[in-house]
Amino acid sequence: MKAFLNQLFDYNFYCNKKYIEEFNIMKNIPEKSNVLFSHILNAHHIWNMRIVGKTSEYGVFQIHESNDWDDIHYENQRNSFDIITHTDDFEKRIDYENTEGRLFTNTIQDMLFHIINHSAHHRGQIAMNFRANDLEPLKTDYIHYKR
Repeated sequence: MKAFLNQLFDYNFYCNKKYIEEFNIMKNIPEKSNVLFSHILNAHHIWNMRIVGKTSEYGVFQIHESNDWDDIHYENQRNSFDIITHTDDFEKRIDYENTEGRLFTNTIQDMLFHIINHSAHHRGQIAMNFRANDLEPLKTDYIHYKR
């Protein structure tokens, strides 16, 4: 399980890094892409904090300056790898409160997979936003990463 989760987080890191690099060379990042990418970073951070039982530093839809994305992204990745490395039971259930104050319980495995799936979903929305702005979306499909 640890090896597979590490591979998924490597993939997630690779894709987000590609977008950060692309955004860094753009003169004007489309507003929706900016909002979505900040949300990807925020959600990753929030789920990491839920797993370790800490309070999030970011709001779900908090907007970050693009020059801060690298640092947030690296910190998210480091925290996820730390969680994976130090978890002995991925079926352990974690109680948490969502952003609306409702209580839920999920396994660590489900929470970690959600980070990956959630990020991929919103990267797809960014790709659509690129097309809507006459920009070529990045190839971030898992199989492209594995090639």
